[in-house]
Amino acid sequence: MEKIPVYFMPGLAASPVIFEHIKLPPDIFETYFLEWKMPEPDEALKHYAQRIVKGIKHNNPVLIGVSFGGVLVQEMAQIIKARKVIIISSVKCNAEFPRRMRFAKLVQAYRVFPTSLMERVEWVNRFSFGNNFITRRLKLYEKYLSVRDKKYLDWAFKTIILWDREKPEPGIVHIHGDADGVFPSRYLKDFIPVKGGTHIMIINKAKWFNQNLPAIITGD
Repeated sequence: MEKIPVYFMPGLAASPVIFEHIKLPPDIFETYFLEWKMPEPDEALKHYAQRIVKGIKHNNPVLIGVSFGGVLVQEMAQIIKARKVIIISSVKCNAEFPRRMRFAKLVQAYRVFPTSLMERVEWVNRFSFGNNFITRRLKLYEKYLSVRDKKYLDWAFKTIILWDREKPEPGIVHIHGDADGVFPSRYLKDFIPVKGGTHIMIINKAKWFNQNLPAIITGD
């Protein structure tokens, strides 16, 4: 039987390491991991998606994206034919944005977002000790956030806030945690809920994905 190619796109600034605990049955699936590229000056998301699509070497693949990566794979599916598009901890259109993101768009807050702080995560982490919440969160950032260039971060925050998709595309499979603080589930429609899932559930709810993702992909 021909294996199903599955391409994973991580979330904003994240590396494919976020998928390290996701294990699909190797006799059914072939897994591939896409990475963020540096954007060109004032690059439109559609043009950026065209560049990322060049990393896909199979016809009719499954595209899976997390958070901003979920937004990106939806744009990629406008360029190539996809067997299925699955988004995790993401949104299907800008109507699903929480109020704070709509307000950020209105006042153009992305122009003053302190993205330079994310460049300093490794430096700040040197001075964090113990096992408190902040220390654990900093260690997560250091491990999983691989793209800390301010030009990329400025582009990414601006691009997602200004995303112009007003209505969901038919057929998008949306998996979302009911405890997601970035994209609260109360603003969403038509999604597969994950009990207790936060915005980083691709990391700490890997068992749920390993149990359910194969059937979600194949439609069984």
